[in-house]
Amino acid sequence: MVRVEQRQPLRKRLEAELSREVGAKEARKLRARREKHRTVWFGLGMFGLVGWSVAMPTVAGIALGIWLDGRWPSDTSWTLTLLVVGVALGCVNAWFWLSREREKITSHEDEEGEAEGDGEGADG
Repeated sequence: MVRVEQRQPLRKRLEAELSREVGAKEARKLRARREKHRTVWFGLGMFGLVGWSVAMPTVAGIALGIWLDGRWPSDTSWTLTLLVVGVALGCVNAWFWLSREREKITSHEDEEGEAEGDGEGADG
């Protein structure tokens, strides 16, 4: 049998973990209420924006490649070469944009966590 003294640290850890989870969910809910402009449609629009950030350099690379193939024909296909370059540039562009958005999100979460931590320190 497990003694009562052995169950106490486990219970305290579980209570602390539950408290953290509830606090995190509450913070997310409060942030969602403050940021009402970020609806499902907003998210779908951002998803489309990322798609366009890849598609536009790709199409521009193809167009430039077709023009170069018409002006200066060679053994190398400018269209295929610039297609690959356009896709690569588009992916890098989307990656930078998404990482910047992720930074904004995590910085908001960090600021909220610090504000909650300050409040707990004052109470305790």
